[in-house]
Amino acid sequence: MHIKTLSTNIGAEIFNADIRDKTQFDAIWEAFIEYSVLVIRNQAITPEEHLEFSRQFGQINVNRFFQPLENHPEISVVEKLANQRRAIGQDWHTDQSYDAAPAMGSIMHAIALPPYGGDTLFVSMASAFEALNDEKQLFLKGLSAIHSSKHVFGKQKQSKYRDDSGRTGNEELAIQDALHPVVITHPLSGRDGLYVNPTFTESVTGVSSKESKTILGALYRHCQSPNFQCRIKWKTGDVGVWDNRATWHKAENNYHGYYRLMHRITIEGCTLSGSKSLTQVA
Repeated sequence: MHIKTLSTNIGAEIFNADIRDKTQFDAIWEAFIEYSVLVIRNQAITPEEHLEFSRQFGQINVNRFFQPLENHPEISVVEKLANQRRAIGQDWHTDQSYDAAPAMGSIMHAIALPPYGGDTLFVSMASAFEALNDEKQLFLKGLSAIHSSKHVFGKQKQSKYRDDSGRTGNEELAIQDALHPVVITHPLSGRDGLYVNPTFTESVTGVSSKESKTILGALYRHCQSPNFQCRIKWKTGDVGVWDNRATWHKAENNYHGYYRLMHRITIEGCTLSGSKSLTQVA
């Protein structure tokens, strides 16, 4: 097994590994904690082997909103047909931050790729936080923010999230709101990092609506600096693993007219530094 970093602050490639070999998992786990984002190259695996590997990270979360793979409800289909314009996950986000115990990680298998484009970008939220001055860090540590699934997956979803292709569904289950600290201490690495994202975070609590928009807008601009990013350039068979508590990600939607298919498994997480649910999770 050979590990090569993808950027200064986040991400690594793993070569000459076989995720079916359980004796290699400890090294992969340590790399996951250190780099937050991994791409394990050239894995010829079945859905069952994808599931078996994923279960070593923790309990699998069955996604409420994404189309499942036939006969494998724990695997979500992330697909874009050649005639579709919008890609699933094309905006910066953190998977399932709307849950009281947000998803720990996501494990993606690249099944079919376009001839170009379709990379996935990631941001290190710890590096973004550490780049702020002491005064800003202290201010943000005193704040919490509301995250919601309703405006993205619910019946009243915002127009930019509407999708009539059948790739997402179960609008009636989009009832989740959760309150999380704006800054969390990561459960594995112990690093402090920002925990807000442009897709699911609705507002900062305890301040006016105008102040909330100002705070979040400034953080979003700051986090999108290339200094905090890495990029996965997918190849068929690759398995990507990322920590949702430590990162943002988005899929680049720059391959119109071509097909892209990924299989994604989500791993259950835990509450984050005193986060609490505002509504009952479905």
